[in-house]
Amino acid sequence: MSLRAQVVVLAGPSGAGKSRLARRIGLPVLRLDDFYKNGSDPTLPRIQDGPNAGLVDWDHPDSWLPDDAVAALRALCAQGCADVPVYDIAHDGRTGHHVLELDGHRLFLAEGIFAQDIVAACRDAGILAAAYCVTQHPLVTFWRRLVRDLRERRKPPLVLVRRGWALMRGQSRVVADATAKGCVVVRPDEGYAAVQHLLHTG
Repeated sequence: MSLRAQVVVLAGPSGAGKSRLARRIGLPVLRLDDFYKNGSDPTLPRIQDGPNAGLVDWDHPDSWLPDDAVAALRALCAQGCADVPVYDIAHDGRTGHHVLELDGHRLFLAEGIFAQDIVAACRDAGILAAAYCVTQHPLVTFWRRLVRDLRERRKPPLVLVRRGWALMRGQSRVVADATAKGCVVVRPDEGYAAVQHLLHTG
């Protein structure tokens, strides 16, 4: 396959600063969280116990569509553009789609909380430039995530606090999983420097 571009994957815990880092870098971005399943999908995983038992487990990898995401990545790398969905977390569903154009960039970013799960597929397809796991202190991640989710009214406040607390306690597992799947752990400034190096040496 002739390539026009390669992808830099940004994984890491929710709220760790992936989207902020992507904006700072300034390259085109494929938002992997737009590949969540719709809230009406009967295959969505459910929380099994605790105060949120019965609710959709949006932090489980079975809540999104990795094959669709990889197909979009392959199209971007081969053609320089792809038709991708637009997902509204507050409404648990897709609200439309748009064409993502790379505009001649030879690198672009793909970021999301399940990004580590596509690293192997991207490497096997020859489209992976690098993969990083963005991380910060768990308390910083907890606070930034909570402020963002409340501002965007993603879920009821009590659900967000409980989810945030559970995610903070599990942050080390997320980072370990991303590392095992091929991501290099970086702080946001380190990730920025790493991508800049790729841009200037490739």
